[in-house]
Amino acid sequence: MKTLFIPAKIKSKVNEKKISLISNKLPKNIVVAYSVQYENQAKKIKNILSENHKIIQFVQVLGCSKINFPKNTDAVLLVSSGKFHGISLAVETGLPIYIVEENSLKEISKKEIENLKKRKKGAYLKFLHADRIGILVSTKPGQENLKNAIEFKKNLKNKKSYLFVGNNINTSEFENFGLDCWVNTACPRLDMASNEIINLGNCN
Repeated sequence: MKTLFIPAKIKSKVNEKKISLISNKLPKNIVVAYSVQYENQAKKIKNILSENHKIIQFVQVLGCSKINFPKNTDAVLLVSSGKFHGISLAVETGLPIYIVEENSLKEISKKEIENLKKRKKGAYLKFLHADRIGILVSTKPGQENLKNAIEFKKNLKNKKSYLFVGNNINTSEFENFGLDCWVNTACPRLDMASNEIINLGNCN
């Protein structure tokens, strides 16, 4: 069976005057990133900002992607909704992350970054003290890491572990299994959904 992916596009309009005002709050060398729904708006914003800024990269962000930004990046402007991608990018890159949504600008705060770091640290401590853990494996293309999950399970010492393989991962179901911690091998941003989840790469 073939799977057909059809991106849904946001129909909001870009206000050139407001984006020009936003431009004054941004550093010179910026990356313009966007979620697929906002691709059309991101292109227009990129063209407006190009008058006074150097756009050194124009890139789509996905929930499961980790992007390597150029070394001369001063900040990232994310055209998207919500702060899901933005907070993750701020923690992963250490760069200032700005989000433009509905022609308004928001910067990811130090408090939001520290809160996520604390959650990650708490999840790591929970993993260290856990006796029984679940290992999450996705069957979605681009997120499937069954081989790595099996290898991790083989090398795991002093802990009982169980593989959970599925297309959709519902964190509200975790309490049904009585496990102490969950190791994620799927979308690396899944750890934002629960304090009980730690990404595989953070277990060492």
